[in-house]
Amino acid sequence: MQQVDFLVIGTGIAGLTYAYKMAEKYPEKKVLVITKAAADETNTKYAQGGVAVVNDLEKDSFEKHIEDTLIAGDGLCNEKIVEIVVKDGPERVQELIELGANFDKESDGDYKLGKEGGHSEFRIIHHKDITGWEMERTLLEAVARLKNIEIIKHCFVVDIITQHHLGYLITKSTPDIECYGVYALNLHTNEIETILAKTTYLSSGGNGQVYRTTTNPAIATGDGVAMVYRAKGRIENMEFIQFHPTALYEPGLRGQAFLITEAVRGDGGILRNKDGEAFMERYDERRDLAPRDIVARAIDNEMKTTGTEHVWLDCRHFDTAKFVEHFPNIYEKCKSAGIDISNDMIPVAPAAHYSCGGIKVDEWGQTSIRNLYAVGECSSTGLHGANRLASNSLLEAMVFAHRCFVHVSQKVDNNDLPEHPTFKLNIPAWNALGTSTPKELILITQSLKEIQQVMSDYVGIVRNNIRLQRAIRRIDLLWEETEQLYKTSTLSPNILELRNLITVGYLIVKGSSFRKESRGLNYNTDYPQKSELLQNIVL
Repeated sequence: MQQVDFLVIGTGIAGLTYAYKMAEKYPEKKVLVITKAAADETNTKYAQGGVAVVNDLEKDSFEKHIEDTLIAGDGLCNEKIVEIVVKDGPERVQELIELGANFDKESDGDYKLGKEGGHSEFRIIHHKDITGWEMERTLLEAVARLKNIEIIKHCFVVDIITQHHLGYLITKSTPDIECYGVYALNLHTNEIETILAKTTYLSSGGNGQVYRTTTNPAIATGDGVAMVYRAKGRIENMEFIQFHPTALYEPGLRGQAFLITEAVRGDGGILRNKDGEAFMERYDERRDLAPRDIVARAIDNEMKTTGTEHVWLDCRHFDTAKFVEHFPNIYEKCKSAGIDISNDMIPVAPAAHYSCGGIKVDEWGQTSIRNLYAVGECSSTGLHGANRLASNSLLEAMVFAHRCFVHVSQKVDNNDLPEHPTFKLNIPAWNALGTSTPKELILITQSLKEIQQVMSDYVGIVRNNIRLQRAIRRIDLLWEETEQLYKTSTLSPNILELRNLITVGYLIVKGSSFRKESRGLNYNTDYPQKSELLQNIVL
């Protein structure tokens, strides 16, 4: 058992920003950061396009960025949160630049600005086509300079510790549920450790791996959302899963697909069907730069209508040298697949990309569980509504990480943090008696394939009631089988991730079933119209 002042779960931009700020302000206090993989293996690392931020008030404005965000969110954005994120964004980006982040510049020293779907102006700052990687690098180097931050790699959080673990009955209606820390599986020792903290900060990333094909890395298994749901915390709007319209199509691929950033279309890339037709003008007046939900549905319809598994992204009219300069990794990936972008079109298809819902938080990142904060893709702040505007996610992570830092700092300075849990409670150690190693790993691997197949076939870009009913019946059975396996098995990352993915799949299906309308990323052919009632689905 160990005790820390500040516990951070996840090493993406949300986690590292908060950890750095807390450690820098309170050098006498310990900040512990846990990640289940390597420190740089995060969703942040794979963000290509950039950060949407207003940095030239002569050519752009906060009002335009706010309006673009609200339009993309299709009526469900929290306008107060949108204003906070857009207006606080420039200062947060400047802080990262001062830490050493390098964004591409023009010859006159101004930042190069890209334009992506749903944006009315050029406002995306970027580092080539690996912006997330550059931001991750900057923060890891900054964190390494502070002696009071410890990063434990390959440490898998199993569950949040609450009153439930002290023998109390906890329900959704229980007032003042408290977080005391976490149980975590240390993969170096294969022991379940008890880590107690005055405050716990979840930045555990997304859940794209619940689908057969996703732009997310293998670690994106919805761990934070699943843990909070099991702890009876509030989850909302999980039905809004954003499919990125243009992942590189590779026949037979399962798992992480290579992302072709929206910035390619921002620079003039054109989507074409198998007949070479530029089809987006038939779906939206903004054509290839319509919001992602519209583009993804358009591609899905073209594929189903023509009986093909992909469409084409045409970049043949680009200046090749400029393409290589702006998108060097995309160029090299295409080249390795035998695609010459100057002569060949790029085969693309939608892939699960981003969860707009998640752990419900307030304007300071507080969850419904006391002393537990959530930031980044695992959270639902109200910024994205029913559909995220391109390149708003990194901005949201930085802004809310700072807001959590401000909120927790005020508690520290006012001596308002709780005492260490062990001072008043007898937190039990993890009990693994009666468990054993599963004799057949097929029980885990096959169930993983099943949940991904069910979600992809029944709960994808376009849904209907029959598909959702089938999905929930199959997920219920998978849940029963997996819970039995979990209770009798020695814990491993495989079984923990499977359990979390099944929980996330259930939440997505339930959210979609409750939403009797088509709005944003939730398109149901049985309810093709929008409801007049604007509501968040809270589970």
